[in-house]
Amino acid sequence: MTQTTSTVSQTPPGAGIAAPGITPEAASAAVNTGAAAANAPAGAAQAASAATEQAASAANGIAPLGSDITSAVIVDGTLWILIGFSVATWALILIKGIQHLRIAHHNRIFNKQFWSASDFQAASEQRNYAGPAARVAHAGFATLIEADGGTTTHDLEHTGDRQELLDRRLRQQMQKERGSLESGLAILATIGSISPFVGLFGTVWGIMGALTSISKSGSASLDVVAGPIGEALIATAVGIAVAVPAVIGYNFFIRRNKVIWAFLDDFAIDFVHLALKTSFIIKRPARHAASRLADAAGNRRHLIDDEELPAKGAHA
Repeated sequence: MTQTTSTVSQTPPGAGIAAPGITPEAASAAVNTGAAAANAPAGAAQAASAATEQAASAANGIAPLGSDITSAVIVDGTLWILIGFSVATWALILIKGIQHLRIAHHNRIFNKQFWSASDFQAASEQRNYAGPAARVAHAGFATLIEADGGTTTHDLEHTGDRQELLDRRLRQQMQKERGSLESGLAILATIGSISPFVGLFGTVWGIMGALTSISKSGSASLDVVAGPIGEALIATAVGIAVAVPAVIGYNFFIRRNKVIWAFLDDFAIDFVHLALKTSFIIKRPARHAASRLADAAGNRRHLIDDEELPAKGAHA
């Protein structure tokens, strides 16, 4: 009795009991199928987690690469812009320097010839000189000759007496000369003002890219930090190097323009005083009078020829 009870208790429930029509092999296969079905959701979850990790790692690899490329393009573009500013600055400095040298030379020659003339009439015949002072004097002489010849047009531009008309023409010519002297200076002022900020923009963007690269590498040692940040600081140095010559050139030419403008202002005042002594009357130069007489003689010859042709035809 005792042996029978222990044997029954050690036997698993249902181990010795078989359902009608089901073999032990079929039962074992059913158990294995159920275990596989239970493990299927866990395997799918692990595969999905692995795919997500791969996608995240790929995205993290692409994002720093794109950021590095964008940073390099922006920093290089900033440097090329600053190089273009530098070329424009030195070209303008060279052009304006040659212009001021020529102006100083022409003004010196004309001033010497003008004040060495015997009188105001003789000075009006000296018209073979270039330069701002010569053009101002030519405008004044042309105005006086026009008023003396009675060819002045009766409109608002020519209203007033001879002194008012002379003052107006001299002032207009001086404004033209001033515009010519100040041409290009606005570009120098703009380059001198914005170049440091353009370089600073490139530096900030380069430092941002450098910090991204440092964070990607995971190391903050001096060897890793010094290289990228040093390259980014070059943009600021280039911006300052471009701005300094532009500012110096602008201030120099502004000073030269003030000197030339003061010279032209004094010359215009002296010109009006000399014209006042002659009652704002000046005769046409002799060569102009001779050319007018020659033109009149030529016109008379043409008229005579035109009259003789019909007469010859009638006699024929």
